[in-house]
Amino acid sequence: MHQDEGFPVSRRGVIAGGVASATLVAAPAAAQAQTQGTAQSAPPTMPVTLKVNGRTTKINVDTRTTMLDALRENLKLTGTKKGCDHGQCGACTVIVEGRRINSCLTLAVMHEGEEITTIEGLGTPEKLHAMQAAFVKHDGYQCGYCTPGQICSAVATLGEIKAGIPSHVTGDISAQPAVTTDELRERMSGNICRCGAYANIIDAIHDVAGTERTA
Repeated sequence: MHQDEGFPVSRRGVIAGGVASATLVAAPAAAQAQTQGTAQSAPPTMPVTLKVNGRTTKINVDTRTTMLDALRENLKLTGTKKGCDHGQCGACTVIVEGRRINSCLTLAVMHEGEEITTIEGLGTPEKLHAMQAAFVKHDGYQCGYCTPGQICSAVATLGEIKAGIPSHVTGDISAQPAVTTDELRERMSGNICRCGAYANIIDAIHDVAGTERTA
């Protein structure tokens, strides 16, 4: 212990005093933060009308809700899968206005009134879409988790080729693209199959297109 003009100061006393002061300062700040958190707990929401698989539905969603979460959580269309949630695996692929998108990368409120097709809208177990039937025929899946996104992407891929939209491997961008194995591989490259059923997926798409696999 050190004494200066009769005022005793110890290391233990300094530490105890510092802790007490910090507690007094932190308590009002914590209370204020808790109050503000309570006041701001309700997220902003807005109504949005979605036309999914031929059915129009109006839902009220948090403005930050992705299309993927709106489909799965609000509309209970769980065929569309959440994989990476970063737009890297393609498991969440759906078709919007005829074009495929990663539904995890877009907000539901951005698609007011647009035509959206999910795997449930392509076909049913009783009446399969041609692409679904081809995936079954050619064993284009194993665990099946990525399959809904693969099928939606495959359907849209053939639509892109038919519409004359070129890809990275299209030799002549002024000509009508052909359904070649290279074209299909390039266009489907955003859809990852961790089981490795790629060869069978390509065979299934060729089958639907009525074309043959090329080297």
